[in-house]
Amino acid sequence: MPRQTLQAFEADFQKTKSMIDCSLAQLSDDDLHYQLNPLQNSPAAIVQHLAGNMISRFTDFLTTDGEKPSRNREAEFADRRLPRAQLLAQWEAAWSTLFAALAPLTDADLEKIITIRNEPHTVMKALLRASTHCAWHAAQIALIAKHLHQQDWQYLTIPPGGSGAFNQKMGMPPPR
Repeated sequence: MPRQTLQAFEADFQKTKSMIDCSLAQLSDDDLHYQLNPLQNSPAAIVQHLAGNMISRFTDFLTTDGEKPSRNREAEFADRRLPRAQLLAQWEAAWSTLFAALAPLTDADLEKIITIRNEPHTVMKALLRASTHCAWHAAQIALIAKHLHQQDWQYLTIPPGGSGAFNQKMGMPPPR
């Protein structure tokens, strides 16, 4: 069965994961726990939350509700100051869970109905929801990392002033 749409989702998830990985790599161990203010989550807390969310949503993806009884969402936002290795192990386990759930699916599965908190979703809608959720938090982590490292920040996309060179590399005409 074809997997064009699922491959697009997988590529998008990989890109978002890569952006978060690159942001996290630019943070020191202490930076992982930095909060812009007391009402904001640290990068570590965001990673804990995304990991908890993905494991809940994608474990038994097609057969059980995406909000597992074992999940403690509120606790995910408490920065437990986990060592980097432990935090990243959770992170990788979560992504492995997501990608393992997607691997056997075909585009024909996109219209199947699953539930999240007893609310019905097509698989397509659930994947869109997960993708935008991950992207939202990727931007938060990047913002904190960029705030902390300013001039030392290694851009995840085209850097300021780099559009012309990028466009030329892509074979596009220069702007008028």
